[in-house]
Amino acid sequence: MPILSADQQPPFAHFMGMTITTVTPDLVRAEMPVREELGNRNGVLHGGAIMALADNLGGTGAVANLREDQTTMTIESKTNFFAVIPVGDVAIAESIPLHRGRTTMVWQTRITRRDGKLAALVTQTQLVFAAR
Repeated sequence: MPILSADQQPPFAHFMGMTITTVTPDLVRAEMPVREELGNRNGVLHGGAIMALADNLGGTGAVANLREDQTTMTIESKTNFFAVIPVGDVAIAESIPLHRGRTTMVWQTRITRRDGKLAALVTQTQLVFAAR
């Protein structure tokens, strides 16, 4: 399987409906419409979908900081939930690096609703290693 560059997204991101709007080594932004298929039984965005959105953004940010002979994978993720995002709304995500080291990177993703209310804060650690 080929390694994707930071401006390319895996099929899962497309399946989720994520649109990446900014990719730099210092910032990744995306939007994701909250479709019914991504909702839970209460008609709001499923927590797993929120975590998947953040994981994809943090991974994209890490890739934007890698050398050509490196790859990355998530080794830890923590999510705090603050507010729901109803079906029909849009999840807006912004990911920034907190640490960019030789063997790990830590990315923090803020996910808000369209009205700007904070819905979740996700902090993840990415392992950096040699690509095969």
